[in-house]
Amino acid sequence: MKYVSLLCAVFSFLIVIVFTPLLIRYLRKIGLMVKDMNKENTPLVPLSGGIAVAAGTLGGLMLFIFLRKFILTNGSSIILDLENSMILFASMFSIFLVTFIGFVDDLFIRRDKESSAGLKQWQKPLLTLAGAVPLMIIGAGTTVMTLPIFGRVDIGILYPLLFIPIGFVIASNMVNLLAGFNGMETGLGIVSLTSLGLFAYVYGDKLASLIALMVVASLIGFYLFNKCPAKILPGDSLTYMIGATIAVMAIVGNIERAAIIVSIPFVAEFLLKLRGRFKVDSYGYYLNGKVKSKYEKIYSLPHIFTRTGRFTEKQVTFFIIAIEIVFSGLIWLIR
Repeated sequence: MKYVSLLCAVFSFLIVIVFTPLLIRYLRKIGLMVKDMNKENTPLVPLSGGIAVAAGTLGGLMLFIFLRKFILTNGSSIILDLENSMILFASMFSIFLVTFIGFVDDLFIRRDKESSAGLKQWQKPLLTLAGAVPLMIIGAGTTVMTLPIFGRVDIGILYPLLFIPIGFVIASNMVNLLAGFNGMETGLGIVSLTSLGLFAYVYGDKLASLIALMVVASLIGFYLFNKCPAKILPGDSLTYMIGATIAVMAIVGNIERAAIIVSIPFVAEFLLKLRGRFKVDSYGYYLNGKVKSKYEKIYSLPHIFTRTGRFTEKQVTFFIIAIEIVFSGLIWLIR
């Protein structure tokens, strides 16, 4: 991708770097904080860092549109004609609508400050469905899909009416399942979206790679504040945003198979949480500098490492991100 896109990505990064400290102070002032459960004495940390990442992403994309339209008209391989502009704005609206829904969920904190307690489980998929509407209306993506056994099949109107909403809802909610450790959600987003962005640039639609670039640049900026020990936590506003971006990448970039592959760790997490009837937590508790699971059985991917109580929070986060790196790399081998 040429220098215009990279310039805008740097702008996204800088917005997050400047805005996040201001957001941290504001969230502390209004009391939007939860306990950092894997730390000694479980200190209170501001919640809902997705606001900063959304601001960085929006700023980068708006700068790109401005530069491409009025100044550097030949500085990118992406052509902003009417169709591409419509797709870009619909994608942005979908992502930020879901981010706002996540922020609303973050606003309501449990009395014990352990987590947010806003939306009910059945409300989350219903509300995130609204994020799919802009993509459905413009008919984003292609109706031709490669299916096992059947090969390439044109599913027609079923794609916008069925596949887009189902895929969007699943993707928007799945990242939220694998959370609870400093830097984990942000790191998973950086790895998965970087891989999908590069894949879309090579094999898919370059417009999707542009969106991924801005989100990843913003996530890198946010990671500096979210890494262990975190100064701010992502909250549902960010986990929903990352999931929605994966959905947009799949639809706009026409890389559904690649998106499914990078999502395998989240699918595994869903199955493990299902085993615990969704009444279990991924995080554990602080024990002699390590993190110990509250359960004897494995109900979450982090439990594989926290069950023994031998690893620190940084190490557990690294192991989970390493798993995502493996699956993100598989998309280049399985096309």
